[in-house]
Amino acid sequence: MADKESSSLEVAPAKAEEKKSWADVAEEEESEAELKLKELTVSDNNGSASDPGLLEDPDDSQIKAVVSGDTVYASALKFEDLNLSDDLIKGLYIEMGFSRPSKIQAVTLPMILTPPYKDLVAQAHNGSGKTTCFVLGMLSRVDPNLKVPQAICICPTRELAQQNQSVLLRMGKFSGITSMCAIPSDSSNFVPISKRPPITEQVVIGTPGTIKKWMSARKLATRDVKILVFDEADHMLAEDGFRDDSERIMKDIQRSSGHCQVLLFSATFNETVKAFVSKVVKDSNQIFVKKEELTLEKLKQYKVRCPDELAKLEVIKDKIFEFGQKIGQTIIFVRTRESTQRLHKTLVQEGYECTSIQGAMEQADRDKIIKEFKDGLTKVLLTTDLLARGFDQAQVNLVINYDLPIKYGTSEPDCEVYLHRIGRAGRFGRKGAVFNLICTDRDQMIMEKIEKHFAHYIPEVPNWRSEEDFEKALKDAGLL
Repeated sequence: MADKESSSLEVAPAKAEEKKSWADVAEEEESEAELKLKELTVSDNNGSASDPGLLEDPDDSQIKAVVSGDTVYASALKFEDLNLSDDLIKGLYIEMGFSRPSKIQAVTLPMILTPPYKDLVAQAHNGSGKTTCFVLGMLSRVDPNLKVPQAICICPTRELAQQNQSVLLRMGKFSGITSMCAIPSDSSNFVPISKRPPITEQVVIGTPGTIKKWMSARKLATRDVKILVFDEADHMLAEDGFRDDSERIMKDIQRSSGHCQVLLFSATFNETVKAFVSKVVKDSNQIFVKKEELTLEKLKQYKVRCPDELAKLEVIKDKIFEFGQKIGQTIIFVRTRESTQRLHKTLVQEGYECTSIQGAMEQADRDKIIKEFKDGLTKVLLTTDLLARGFDQAQVNLVINYDLPIKYGTSEPDCEVYLHRIGRAGRFGRKGAVFNLICTDRDQMIMEKIEKHFAHYIPEVPNWRSEEDFEKALKDAGLL
């Protein structure tokens, strides 16, 4: 988002014979099919960078688009440019507190909301406003007078599904549009699928297993579904993720509803997923940023060399807890469930207040811990990669990689998960810091590969024992 006046920006369609696949465009030079979208600009009269309702972009990265078909899209400098209902405009300004679209919203929303409602594959920074794009897209396509499911959003975790529904309820508060969260029930609330009434809510947001189960049992009708969203789409369509369920759901909905617009959103798409996406969503508009611009420049990332595991624990106790309480909330990522439990137990026994969450916990306990953290009752949250994707908490300014992320069963870094993890801090262009604790030669190798992948050097905190060094790092990050 920029600060000077400009007329709206038009994205010209690609010539048919030069159309490129999603997998082709990431590293190629700009062409008629791949358009560099100039920085979107708006009048200073509409707000400023200090406006708390303004969704700033994490940086001035270049958003690139490949447009399919003949439609010309004009970027939206204000929400009124999008031909939204008065009720939705009211929700954006009053409930959400927005002042104008972020850069990704200004480019993406016209593609979602303009007939003939082309499918969209969108990659953009964590915290850039992606959720608003697809939630507003769903709300705008629903007929409030038709009491049947018309929009479905599929998410990898129950926490993300609940969070997205919470955003939808706020944004659609004045619209009268109803929603249902389709997530696994805990034992105390379990209702056999055969005894469930048919779903009449207009928007369904949930996990793929539950949505697939409801569809198979004919409880979730899809004949009137106009828009299908995959949040964290790279994980939903990865071979080791939810690909089979996601593909089955997509095909069933497209078969029963005629034309259903498909939106795929994520901060990352690796080459394998890009190639698969180009096969299942063949005639789509595409938006992405280059991977070397995805490291979220407003986040300051640091390496901390620790001689042993005890030193890592000391850094958490003496540096992170001490400074963290001054700057907001902290998320500490740990590799395994067992390590998370062990670290949590050690810290609590020594009198440090924190909570932890991991996938083996009871769902009611997970919900309670998330609510306490979102309500600001707890300041430090330990987690596995359960919360690496999509978890939104504006007060999180500090992320600690107690263990660096690696691909399951290998010693190779998981660069996509690293990006998602660090994106939990500095949401919506706010400032944030990340400390990566390096203990072994293996950790050093993993860190070097992450730096190489993103073409981004990460500076080192000179001395893991030094309060002054940590204080300087946080000051450089703008947090002290």
